Formats: sequence, structure tokens, C-alpha cells
Amino acid sequence: MEMNQEKLCTNKADTSSESAYHCSACHDDEEWSSTSRGRAKSRSLSASPALGSTKEFRRTRSLHGPCPVTTFGPKACMLQNPKTIMHIQDPASQRLTWNKPPKSVLVIKKIRDASLLQPFKELCVYLTEENNMIVYVEKKILEDPAIANDDNFGPVKKKFCTFREDYDDISNQIDFIICLGGDGTLLYASSLFQGSVPPVMAFHLGSLGFLTPFNFENFQSQVTQVIEGNAALVLRSRLKVKVVKENREKTTIQNGIEENGVVSTNIEKEVGKQIMQYQVLNEVVVDRGPSSYLSNVDVFLDGHLITTVQGDGVIVSTPTGSTAYAAAAGASMIHPNVPAIMITPICPHSLSFRPIVVPAGVELKIMLSPDARNTAWVSFDGRKRQEICHGDRL
Repeated sequence: MEMNQEKLCTNKADTSSESAYHCSACHDDEEWSSTSRGRAKSRSLSASPALGSTKEFRRTRSLHGPCPVTTFGPKACMLQNPKTIMHIQDPASQRLTWNKPPKSVLVIKKIRDASLLQPFKELCVYLTEENNMIVYVEKKILEDPAIANDDNFGPVKKKFCTFREDYDDISNQIDFIICLGGDGTLLYASSLFQGSVPPVMAFHLGSLGFLTPFNFENFQSQVTQVIEGNAALVLRSRLKVKVVKENREKTTIQNGIEENGVVSTNIEKEVGKQIMQYQVLNEVVVDRGPSSYLSNVDVFLDGHLITTVQGDGVIVSTPTGSTAYAAAAGASMIHPNVPAIMITPICPHSLSFRPIVVPAGVELKIMLSPDARNTAWVSFDGRKRQEICHGDRL
């Protein structure tokens, strides 16, 4: 697992060359000089005249902010801020801009929640009839009887574009996302986009709203501001997770025949490997599952064994996820702008292992210990739960 930093429209260049960053999407004639950590070819901290002036230079600015040519989805990117250091955007002053006017919007609401039906209908009517936008909704939302049997909503519903999770790829068709619900709805929206995520506007209509700051009472003006590009951005890091599992093929061997049919035995064979990848906004949780034995997993950092977790499991979380399951397990809270990954044990058997924070960019590997007596289970933001056996690794 490693921290995924989306930097589209940029190319990694050798620090000794004179190549430049170039954004073809929104800066046709503007080039960005290549930088390497604390050094920039065209402008450096040591040569900056702003160092002696406290009015022009704020030491509270983060040097770990996103590249100013970062894009989100097919049309959105970050508005350029002239008050940057080494061409790194100040995380506290990020603004949204559009390369082209947005035309398509994905509306996600919590399934089977009667309280969200009216806000959902009002929002869809506003987007389709007053803004002439293409609205994408999940197919199972329209199968709700309260929506399917509403004749007044029928003309609007016919204009929708529908999709099915895990079947249809809409990553290059959505300009921005609107969520109606709580934090779980936003996490679900994040899971639909395994690459670049379009800007997400989340209205707090659920039980938990740490990530959903908008109030639905005046949604028209707020949605209009986003469409016009008059909105601030808060970037959140995600974990890039690769699951490598040993394929075990089941073959059936007939042992005998009984009165009701054939008695057979299933035998597993290892045939190759299966690799799956996920983008995770909150956390990856490895737990012992239904077994009564404690989980016993090894945690490696850049190829070196750092600890063996014996307990109920371990949580690997982003700064966003540090306020979720990790905080409940006794971890500290990390500001979203901090480039870090948190490793938190769940009810460890030994008190010698406490929550630790490692820098973003490192590679973590988790696998069952050789002497583990049972398998483990892993979930990604509470979804895609699956079993991890000996020989498998994250």
C-alpha cells in the first residue's frame, strides 16, 4: 500500500535536465520548471526576495501541497495561485476552475432512505430543467417504488443516464459529483472512481457529516457557484492498495454414489496469482474475521519487517480515515494536509505496539505470519470484504 497522489498532465523529469512540467488541459502556453524537493530551477527559497519579508512569505504554508496542474476528472483542475512557493499550491488557498463548462453530473443518494426522496427530486429537477445538465444516477435508485411510481417525476426521470456498479465505467463521463447523505455516501462515491476523482459536492443529509459540509436549504445558489467555478477545494489523499492472492482452483473428485446423488470432495490447487487494486479514502482493515483465534500478521515497511500484530487486527488509514475507525481504536487525528499514513493495531495482545505514523510514499506490505493459526479478512472502506490466506499479501 502506498499513498496515491494524483498529478495528471505532468511528467516526471530528471532533476539534472531542463525539462518542464506542462499542462495541456488548461495551460496551453505555460510551462512549469522542474523541481526536486527543496530546489527549483527557476525559483528557489534561497534566492527568493520574500524570505526577508514576513508580509509576502508565510511560514505556515505547506511544502507538501499538490502540484498546481493537478486535475480532477475530465474538465476540472486547480485554479492557479500566484502566491505559491516553488510552484507548489498552498493547501489553504485552493480554488476550483473549469477547462470547459461542466455538462454532466453524478447524483448519489443513500439507497432506501425515504427522507432523501424529496431533496433528490428537487436537485434533479434543478439540474436538468434549469441548468440543462446531463444527470447520471445509479440504476437501482430508479428502481425504488417511490421514484418508479411517481408520475410527476416521470419526465425528469426519462432524461437520466443510468449505470450499474462494477459493470459500467463512467470515470471519463462525469464532470462533478453531488452526494446526498452522510460520510458513507461520499466514501461510496470515491470507490466508483479508481482513477482521477471529479470534484465532489456533499450535502449533509445523513447521520455522520465530517466530510459533508453543505446545507441543502439553499442548494440552488451553492450548486450554481460550483458550476461557475466559484468554489474552494479541499484535497484528500487516498491509499493505493494492491491485493496479491494465490489462485486456488477447486477440482471435484467423485468418491461414491448415495441414494440422493453424488458424494464428492473439493480439492484446492494453486494455479498462478490474482491481483486486484483498490483506491481507498478512509482505511484498509485487516481483522481476524469469524475465527476465535487472534490474528497474526506481519507488517513490512519498504521491505523491512517492522512489527508483528497479534490481536483483533490492524488498520492502515489516511489522514481522512484517522478520524474514523482508527480514532475509535485509539489512534491520533491527523490533519488532511499532512502527507502521512497511520498504522493502528486493533486490541493488540501486546502493549508494546502502539499506533505509528509513517510518511506518505513508503510501501507497506501486510501478510499472515508463518505461524498464524487462522486466516484473516480485509475490507476497503468497509467494502469488498474478502479472505486473506497464507501466501496472500497486501
